[in-house]
Amino acid sequence: MQLFLVESASQTLNQPVSTFALLLAIVLITPPIFERLKLPGLVGLIAAGVIFGTSGLGWLNPETDIMKLFSDIGKIYLMFVAGLEIDLELFQRTRNRSLAFGFLTFVIPMIGGIGIGLMFGFGWLAAVLIGSLLASHTLLAYPIVQRLGLVSNEAVTVTVGATIFTDIGSLLVLAICIGINQGDFSTVKLLTLLGSLGLYAIAVLVGLKRLGQLFFLKTGNDDGNQFLFVLLSVFVSAVVAQLIGVESIIGAFLAGLAINSIIGDGPVKEKTEFLGSVLFIPMFFVNMGLLLNLKAFAGILASIELPLLVVVTLLSTKFLASLATKQLFGYSWPQTWTMWSLSIPQVAATLAAALVAYEAKIINIQVFNSVILLMLVTSILGPLVTAGIAPTLVLQDDFESHSFETSDSLNWLPLPSDIPQSFSVVVPTYNPDTQKHLIQLAASVAQYENGKIIPLAIALAQPQMDSPQLERAVARGRQQLDRVREISQEFNTSINIPIEPKLRIDYSVAQAISHVSREENAGLIVLGMRNPSRFGAQLLSSIQDDVLWSAHCPVVIARLLEPPEQLKNIVLPIETPSPAMLRVLRFAQVLAATNQGKITLLHVCSPRASLTHQTRLHKQLNLLVSRLPAAECLIEIELVKRDNPVLTITRAAQLYDLVILRSQRRRIGNGISIGTSTTPLLTQIKKSIILVGEPHPQQPLRRVPAVGRSAELLGGASR
Repeated sequence: MQLFLVESASQTLNQPVSTFALLLAIVLITPPIFERLKLPGLVGLIAAGVIFGTSGLGWLNPETDIMKLFSDIGKIYLMFVAGLEIDLELFQRTRNRSLAFGFLTFVIPMIGGIGIGLMFGFGWLAAVLIGSLLASHTLLAYPIVQRLGLVSNEAVTVTVGATIFTDIGSLLVLAICIGINQGDFSTVKLLTLLGSLGLYAIAVLVGLKRLGQLFFLKTGNDDGNQFLFVLLSVFVSAVVAQLIGVESIIGAFLAGLAINSIIGDGPVKEKTEFLGSVLFIPMFFVNMGLLLNLKAFAGILASIELPLLVVVTLLSTKFLASLATKQLFGYSWPQTWTMWSLSIPQVAATLAAALVAYEAKIINIQVFNSVILLMLVTSILGPLVTAGIAPTLVLQDDFESHSFETSDSLNWLPLPSDIPQSFSVVVPTYNPDTQKHLIQLAASVAQYENGKIIPLAIALAQPQMDSPQLERAVARGRQQLDRVREISQEFNTSINIPIEPKLRIDYSVAQAISHVSREENAGLIVLGMRNPSRFGAQLLSSIQDDVLWSAHCPVVIARLLEPPEQLKNIVLPIETPSPAMLRVLRFAQVLAATNQGKITLLHVCSPRASLTHQTRLHKQLNLLVSRLPAAECLIEIELVKRDNPVLTITRAAQLYDLVILRSQRRRIGNGISIGTSTTPLLTQIKKSIILVGEPHPQQPLRRVPAVGRSAELLGGASR
């Protein structure tokens, strides 16, 4: 066998390409495994770093150039995305609160760290530096709140803003301590550093923003060059930040704030977030696991008092800072715990500062090992607490915000208008097996809204418009439209719904559907769903996936086993009651009202849920129902206590005619995919199913910011 190997296995694994391939495999495989275990995917990436690092198999080395490169890029990208996702109006309103929390979460831990240093006999210089190590924090769990759509929550915005304060403060303290230790520190140097930082912030926030506006204006729709401009801006800002003596993540965050208002929610932002969320940011977390040297824990266990005290002090002082902020500004307990869990991870800045201090001989190996333990505990505890408390914050965020004060949730299915044909439903005719029921479903909605149906036949374009392939496609499309006219005559004699068939020639079926829907300002697109018994778990075709990603309006994907008029008993499972559920609830109400049917809102909660929790859920579901306009249908609420929601919903579905599921997507990359909970429901339920895919969330209602390609089921996270 050795004769066929040009290089040994160890040599091959040390090659950059092999390292990159291994990282890709870790990023692809590890998070889903940990999410199935009900653990955050980020924890899995860190654990994978430990397993494949020097403490485990030794296949990855954090000292190699490629790992340093990916780690630095991931760290910069993480802070850049944090700035890019900030709601600037909310950030301006909470600027003072960010400074207040930043001051508290910096000063209180720093005082605690100084106390520890003095207690264990260190000098004032080392004690102050230990305090600064506890004062900073890394937004390790930020992707979790991003995936859940909590970026615009004030608690998250305040914590992100505070990160800048704490990181700048801790790095300034580090610079002062290093300067004093070397004997070349002066007040002039400190003032120079502060002045440079102020001028730099103005240059990025004002200068980069104006330069970006000019560049985007000149380049028009050139997404490629605009994407490259964004990347260049981020990394140039990071490099310049290092040149003036501050951490690169400060420049990346400021660049995110500057570019935020320029790129909006367009394709450039999608490409930018996609690149970071699936590649660089996960690799940063893997590298954090590589830095956790388990062999160093032998020294930690030999003198456990200092490491344990450091960990306890960090957790308690960060909690005191969060509690003080709660008292000052009246935040709720879920917000308080979120702020605490986001501010406890001590990874990037802390480890970098500790390494510099150790090399300068300001702190000893005992303190450095304590920092390693601190990083291990907080990098796991922080994301776990965030993942546990964030769904509660989603619930509170929706019901305590102003989102119920607007009618945005119901705009896509409003009350029937006196203006005829003001509402339209687009129904592509590419699948003859489901065509009849889909046309009838569209007619039910159009009838209620006093609207019209637009059957759409699509002929795939050819380079030559007189090609035989195109002629056959056009003829086939016209036959499909003729068949639609025959179907409509079967049920249209009494209700008389306007039907406007269209034939579109296009190079892409999905683009044709999305373009016509936009041109006609359609309120709904109706598509058919694949049969799971024939196609396995691949329920959505690439056409449906692309339409879900690109459409401006809700998309209904239906698998109807009976005519729509017979679907009178409807069940709508709800995982997390929120105003976002009003959209799909309104759709169910329209169907039920058209057929004089009944809706059951089904929520499956834990058997260990308290009576108070169940009562609160029932009230929130009642509040949802009360926000709907009046309609002739009955809506009931049912709470079921079970451990397995998917199995419970599957069994309950047998008692109903129709199951309606909600899928809300966030555009990241060039597509979406349904979640791990959605797939088994769609494959196991044998009744008629409708999957309502909502449009990309806009402010003020923003749901499911994600790391990666995801869809949300039942009003909660899909994973």
